[in-house]
Amino acid sequence: MPLTDTAAAVTIDYTARAKKIAERIDALAAISEEEGCVTRTFGTAAFIAGCKLVKQWFTEAGLQTWTDNIGNVRGRLVSTNTEAKTLVIASHIDTVVNAGKFDGPLGVLMGLDIVENLQQTGTSIPFHIELVAFSDEEGCRFHTTYLGSKVLAGSFDENLLTKKDKEGIALLEVLQQMDCNAAAIAGDSIARQNWLGYFEIHIEQGPVLYENNIPVAVVTAIAGQRRVELVFEGVAGHAGTVPMDMRKDALCAAAEFILATEDFALHNKEKIVATTGKLDIHHAASNVIPGRVTCSLDLRSADEVALETANEAIRGIALHIAEKRNLQVHWNMIQQSKPVACDAKMTGLLAASIQHCNCKLVELVSGAGHDAVPISAVAPVTMMFVRCFEGISHNPLENAEIKDIAAAIQVADNFIQQLAINS
Repeated sequence: MPLTDTAAAVTIDYTARAKKIAERIDALAAISEEEGCVTRTFGTAAFIAGCKLVKQWFTEAGLQTWTDNIGNVRGRLVSTNTEAKTLVIASHIDTVVNAGKFDGPLGVLMGLDIVENLQQTGTSIPFHIELVAFSDEEGCRFHTTYLGSKVLAGSFDENLLTKKDKEGIALLEVLQQMDCNAAAIAGDSIARQNWLGYFEIHIEQGPVLYENNIPVAVVTAIAGQRRVELVFEGVAGHAGTVPMDMRKDALCAAAEFILATEDFALHNKEKIVATTGKLDIHHAASNVIPGRVTCSLDLRSADEVALETANEAIRGIALHIAEKRNLQVHWNMIQQSKPVACDAKMTGLLAASIQHCNCKLVELVSGAGHDAVPISAVAPVTMMFVRCFEGISHNPLENAEIKDIAAAIQVADNFIQQLAINS
């Protein structure tokens, strides 16, 4: 079925559309767990309020709107084509602590703008569009990523329902507080045969576009990840009475591990990156030798072999340090994903749309994880990056300029048209 546009002659003001997106981003950013910054982690009162606002916008756009049983806000634009499949346009609206306001919401609200424009121009397309604001991509609260998108992909692990946050509250309890029915989660997936594809728009979270003053890029692949929780188990003791050479200091072991991991990653910087972003000293006190310390490891690479090799090498480093210091280390794999190649056909159409809109074509591999990762198991995926100030993300300085958002809208509009013609 061909694409039809009953208002093809109308001049489109992309700048005005970009400003409206920016206004919505500001309105959503005003909803936060803390004053003076953007923090909206999964299941909190601020998160629920943010979902309510997004759902209101979806409804006002004329979409069939609902919240599913993991808290995803979903809106559906139904095609007149009786044999239509579904294109999902999505990103997330949860944040890290003290976040920027564009990571996630930009993609959701640009998607909303795309479907609003289709409605306003009377454009008929041969597939359904489902717009999704994913509930949990960052994984901050339960230290596991992609809760929302895994439900759509049908790969949600029900064992996660018993997983607890740092306050001891289980995921199941949080879902109940959100009026979600955990027993019905499986029914919220989209069957593999009903997917047309997945399109995600996201700030780059890197400096390439900013440094070259290019508004958008096509993503060719997404790096694989390993997220590990390490627990160093020593012996707590009095800081004034235990001799230095007789201590089993878990914090010193963790510190040595962190620096050794950094050194390993620096020597393999062409293939991997490794980060420890979380450190927890159990029963911390200034006059107590730490007996138990938990730290995180975030390991990433676009090369699957390099990722696995590094994972085993760093695990060996942890074991060696523990043995040398006469203490124990527990290596708990929290989350892992293989590198993902974006779909060749959809990515080709997106690249052609970028060139059609007179933008220089830039192809990038994403070192950051995205909801496209779990979706790629059931559907072809494609992603577009938007230029971000100095490549800064997960930081209040995060910013995307109106001119770059406007350029991205134009490319996205053309991509939907090309997808309609070629589907």
